[in-house]
Amino acid sequence: MQVSVESPSAIERKVTVSVEENKIDEAVQSKLQNLTKTVSLKGFRAGKVPINVVKQRYGTQVRIEVLQDVIQSTFYEAIQQEKLNPAGNPNFDPKPSNPGDGLEYTATFEIYPEVAIADITSLEIEKPVAVIEEADMEKMIEIIQKQNISWEEADRAAKTEDKASIDFVGTIDGVAFEGGTGNDMSIELGKGQLIPGFEDGIVGMKVGDEKTLDLSFPDTYQKEDLAGKAVQFAVTLKKLEQPVLPEVNEELFKKMGLEGNGMDDFRDEIRSNMQRELDNSLTGKVKQAVMDKLLDAHELDIPKALIENESQALVQQMLGNMQQQGMDPAQMKLAPEMFEGEAKRRVSLGLIMAEIVKQEGITADEAEIKKKVDSIAEPYEHSEQVVEYYYGDKRRLSEIGSMVIEEQVVDWVLEKAKISDKSMTFNEIMYPNGQK
Repeated sequence: MQVSVESPSAIERKVTVSVEENKIDEAVQSKLQNLTKTVSLKGFRAGKVPINVVKQRYGTQVRIEVLQDVIQSTFYEAIQQEKLNPAGNPNFDPKPSNPGDGLEYTATFEIYPEVAIADITSLEIEKPVAVIEEADMEKMIEIIQKQNISWEEADRAAKTEDKASIDFVGTIDGVAFEGGTGNDMSIELGKGQLIPGFEDGIVGMKVGDEKTLDLSFPDTYQKEDLAGKAVQFAVTLKKLEQPVLPEVNEELFKKMGLEGNGMDDFRDEIRSNMQRELDNSLTGKVKQAVMDKLLDAHELDIPKALIENESQALVQQMLGNMQQQGMDPAQMKLAPEMFEGEAKRRVSLGLIMAEIVKQEGITADEAEIKKKVDSIAEPYEHSEQVVEYYYGDKRRLSEIGSMVIEEQVVDWVLEKAKISDKSMTFNEIMYPNGQK
């Protein structure tokens, strides 16, 4: 077998393989000999068909099958011989040949790029730091109160954040349409549960009022036959309730599982939960900063096959998330090309981190994995069940191991890079988009 290698680009390889006829002929004769033991032909007893008859009848097909097998086996011999690491399936191009000519073919494929780790000591990384102030505590208590509101009937005009019970009939060009009618429908005004303008139109109405809303369905509305169309809704306000915040007292403590512990324990519990969430968010932001710097410091040629595979994986992940939210994945048209940017980022980081792990000998031992699982389980009331969940499935435990290794890579980078602290508020960390 003769092998030659061309490099059309940094990560593309074109391998030409020539195989001697005697190797092919030996495989053909062996396969024909095996056929004589099983083939059944008229005029011959089973297993007694002469090999020359079998060759005349099946020789061409057997040679085609043998050539396919030889291409596969010699390709893997060739890449081992040349120390090549394909990143995807090869494209085989056999040259036309006749029996006795041997076999020559080319295999074109991409290889994994060589990753040379940059000088990490030259990286400059901002590390966000934040503390929980008293005002943050008070804001969180207010959020908890809103999460435990009760409702009482209101004898006034409707306001945003009220709960309204309505009847409505929708029409397009004066004709009612399927799904456009509702009775005793309860909505919280300002939550954006209905199409734009609907909830705003109810604001200012009083119980018993009737009103016609002139609106339009969004162009991206899920029902294509309604998308972008003008619509009228005749609305009747039947009931109006206003939210009532609970007092911060024993009754609220009881709802939170802190019965009999008093105000101090209530605030300590809130601060503890806030600190845990803050620490997790800070860790995530530091990790993001490290990953961004690693990407900036390394220019890699990424094989298309790896990007395509990762794009497909992201599509399946998105469809799975949609299904969990009660949506029908079959109605969602998600092209892999939509995820190419994120896919390239993930593949690039995976290659960079894999090289760091290899060079530094980074591993995740059982103690570190257990520590990570315990930290994940800690916030849950029945933490032992969470631990069992992870240890009951090797795949889940492997994912935890990958998380531990990833965190060690981040720590390794932070030890070597130039780090500067960036002071931020609790809200800036927890609500980066300005949400509160």
